[in-house]
Amino acid sequence: MSFLCITASPVRARRGKPRQTWEAERILFMKTGGSAASTCVLLLAGLGAAMAGNNIRWQTGPGLHSAMPAGYEVVVLKPSRATLSMMGLVECAELEGAQHVSQGLSSKLVSSSGVPIRKFPSRFSFRITVSLRKVVLDSPTDTVEITGDPRELLLGLGFRIQVYDGLHSREIAPESVEMIGMPAYVNYDERVYRVTVNAANLPVTNRFKVEILSREGEVLGHFSFVLL
Repeated sequence: MSFLCITASPVRARRGKPRQTWEAERILFMKTGGSAASTCVLLLAGLGAAMAGNNIRWQTGPGLHSAMPAGYEVVVLKPSRATLSMMGLVECAELEGAQHVSQGLSSKLVSSSGVPIRKFPSRFSFRITVSLRKVVLDSPTDTVEITGDPRELLLGLGFRIQVYDGLHSREIAPESVEMIGMPAYVNYDERVYRVTVNAANLPVTNRFKVEILSREGEVLGHFSFVLL
């Protein structure tokens, strides 16, 4: 299985307010006709805005990178009818410059120095942005029953990590969960979490999935990390 990596230019932040708003990117999307390419532009712009002010730099060039998009999901919350957008990013400095060699059953992963990579780096993180803004124009894929203020939902999210080895799966606890960016005491419609996973000694053929949970344990969305 090949790993799709999308890159973008570095984003510099201005203290106090974002350099770009996702609403501006929504207008850009509409002007480009809503094509698939525009969806990628919008997604990356949203990730860039979410990363502003947190010293994250996009790397460009062939191979894997230290920051890689993991996708996005959109759901509608009931009864509030609020739209919840979730975007994922995988952070792993040790994978910068790694390359896939061959494809299919003979696929391998080698480091930037040409050394075969047989195990996951000891740690990596899922960086997850959850927003009540309409940052993704795709239609919602699901509805979720969530009572109360949607902004309070963003402050109380939980995360569950699943590890897959072929047809077998098991659950592991995140090593740490940290809310970064805007402080919790500030009333805001967007939150960013870093979920760190201890993957020491696990083979690169394993697959990881992070599930985003409400306080009640309802699964709101999920993102995967697959190397081979």
